[in-house]
Amino acid sequence: MSGHSKWHNIKIKKQKVDQVRGKLFSKVAREIAVAAKEGGADPDGNARLRTAIERAREVGMPNDNIQRSIQRGAGGGEGANYEALTYEGYAPGGVAVLVEVLTDNRNRAASDVRSTFTRNNGTLGAAGSVAWMFERRGMIVVDKTKVKEDDLLLVALDAGADDVRTSADAIEIETPPEQFFKVKQALEAAGIPIQSADITMVPKSTVRVEGRDAKQVLALMEALEDMDDVQRAYANFDIPDEILQQVS
Repeated sequence: MSGHSKWHNIKIKKQKVDQVRGKLFSKVAREIAVAAKEGGADPDGNARLRTAIERAREVGMPNDNIQRSIQRGAGGGEGANYEALTYEGYAPGGVAVLVEVLTDNRNRAASDVRSTFTRNNGTLGAAGSVAWMFERRGMIVVDKTKVKEDDLLLVALDAGADDVRTSADAIEIETPPEQFFKVKQALEAAGIPIQSADITMVPKSTVRVEGRDAKQVLALMEALEDMDDVQRAYANFDIPDEILQQVS
């Protein structure tokens, strides 16, 4: 499992749902509204909307909230003025960072992202400086202790997954974006409990960081993800498990 994935899972486990639910709901609602505006209100014909709905359910958003967000977006209300932007830069240790933003104020977002990089010893780069280091992939994580690996491997590969990796406590299934839902549904149909599932940006290579650099990298990532305009922040760091546990 990539360093960023491990950190993200540790962070989720340690956070109390009540502390993050409001911010998560706001971010997911915005994504749903924009997806519905751009691709229509039918998730079967709108992959971006379907992904946003899946994420909303994963964080516990009530169905009524999901439907309201879809209606606002499809009706040209909330979501009509949001703009999707991507920022690229570097964290300490030469770690590449990719930031996805949905904002109704481009100037505010650019200023906030730049200052967040600067405050956390990072550098905001030009468009195209690091995007080539990442590729969009489907990623499904399963608790290793709750499934037979051979059974999971057979189901996942049969449904279209193209990589299955095992770590100490989890199994990470990687898919092409277009096969993500098919693989996820196949796992669910086989009774395999899914820990997390998303279409995400996966680094093509990683940078190992330790010590002070590791702490600074994670501080930058947390600061970025805490911003209202930021939907997702991705990085290609690889931090040893023991250090990751300490600094998380």
